[in-house]
Amino acid sequence: MKKSISTLQFEGTETQEKQLMDIIKDCGNDKSKLMYVMQQAQSIYGYLPYEVQVMIAEGMNVPLEKVYGVATFYSQFALSPKGKNNISVCLGTACYVKGSKQVLDKICEVLKIGPGECTQDKLFSLEACRCVGACGLAPVIMINDDVYGNLAPGDVEGILDKYRN
Repeated sequence: MKKSISTLQFEGTETQEKQLMDIIKDCGNDKSKLMYVMQQAQSIYGYLPYEVQVMIAEGMNVPLEKVYGVATFYSQFALSPKGKNNISVCLGTACYVKGSKQVLDKICEVLKIGPGECTQDKLFSLEACRCVGACGLAPVIMINDDVYGNLAPGDVEGILDKYRN
């Protein structure tokens, strides 16, 4: 699935930038440590926004396209921040056949975000996934570690309300 780029304002701090620059400096000019630096950057910031990718590219003297290519190729990297509550909507075959796309559409409508995005208040982030392994409960969503099954679009707002308080 295509990764979504964050529409939220980047809010990095000077402390975070110093941490990242120290890591880059410790790696010298060793371009083979790009993945390591990106992993550390994600650990510092929680995701890899454009501004952080630029810092990495300039600090390691590698093209920005290379940093972006690695960030979008490997699933471990996120281009958008994660919310306090991460919603995963299963779009695997069993869930899809039983209406998970309509459940996903309702979540998008209610939260005003799409898959791979985070709400402005950073309370929710949304992902579409291929299977959560609960096919007998299809359609299924997970919010953090909580599983909700046998869903209809009308169930969405009540479930989300539990996490708003």
